[in-house]
Amino acid sequence: MSEHLDGGRALIRSLEMEGVETIFGLPGGAILPVYDPIIDSPIRHILVRHEQGAGHMAEGYAHATGRPGVALVTSGPAATNMVTPLMDAYMDSIPMVCITGQVPTAAIGTDAFQECDTVGITRSCTKHNELVMTAQDLPMAVRQAFHIATTGRPGPTLIDVPKDVLTNMMEWYWPTDDEVA
Repeated sequence: MSEHLDGGRALIRSLEMEGVETIFGLPGGAILPVYDPIIDSPIRHILVRHEQGAGHMAEGYAHATGRPGVALVTSGPAATNMVTPLMDAYMDSIPMVCITGQVPTAAIGTDAFQECDTVGITRSCTKHNELVMTAQDLPMAVRQAFHIATTGRPGPTLIDVPKDVLTNMMEWYWPTDDEVA
């Protein structure tokens, strides 16, 4: 029997499947659909006062635990505030996964409120980044982000997720190792 989840729940379930225990983040408009599912999740959310702090805390977590740190922020200026910790993680080979909110898919490219080209801006400071355009693609995007962040020379990855992708429904699945490698 298949299970249908909205994108926000699928994202949190994917993080649980990756063994994530702690997320460092700051809520905001485009990423809000991810915050309700955290309430029912065993994942601990550490509320920060500035997005850059979330990134640096994720780095510290990775240093202390040897596991990828996870930062969760919203779109626009919140995403650009992650550039410094992403670059630091990139230069110091720290495994980190950053998840950013984005304006709805229909608004991308229209200079919408708090829209920025997060993938373009972070291309030079991540090992891999991706704009996820459908809820169905979220589990694979998360699986790949963690795989890339932790294999070879460790480093940061980024997943940019439009708000409507987080509210749209998908049929839950978890990618196999063969699909990711």
